[in-house]
Amino acid sequence: MGFFTEFREFAVKGNVIDLAVGVVIGTAFGAITTSLVKDLIMPPLGVIISNVDFTKLKLVLKEAEVVNGAVVTEAVTLNYGTFLQTVVNFLIISFAIFLMVRTINRYRRKEAAKPAPPINKQEVLLAEIRDILKEQNGTVPGPSAAPSEV
Repeated sequence: MGFFTEFREFAVKGNVIDLAVGVVIGTAFGAITTSLVKDLIMPPLGVIISNVDFTKLKLVLKEAEVVNGAVVTEAVTLNYGTFLQTVVNFLIISFAIFLMVRTINRYRRKEAAKPAPPINKQEVLLAEIRDILKEQNGTVPGPSAAPSEV
């Protein structure tokens, strides 16, 4: 089997394609969630907390050096506002995934809880007879065994 044939078989398997679709959808979902947090959740939250834009929140560790109006050295900052926004983004994504997994698990539990098909009483009786014969003779005669003479 050639290298390319083997690779084609690997790449065309359903699991690989399902995984690729999952990654693409997950990326799109991440972009939607990022926009939800950045554009819809954080602005009202910033207004509630005295008109704060979270992306601009930072702690300056070292001021920028400016000589004759030109920046010589950039400021060193801890951008904790961006970090807070990313944390909120993560919480929303993880909550949405939790809800999806919870729904899937509920569906699976319902499927597993379905009653088993009714047991055929004739099969149960035949199994009991087989077990009794096993106890008495030590073996069970098969369908082609000749009847024993008494």
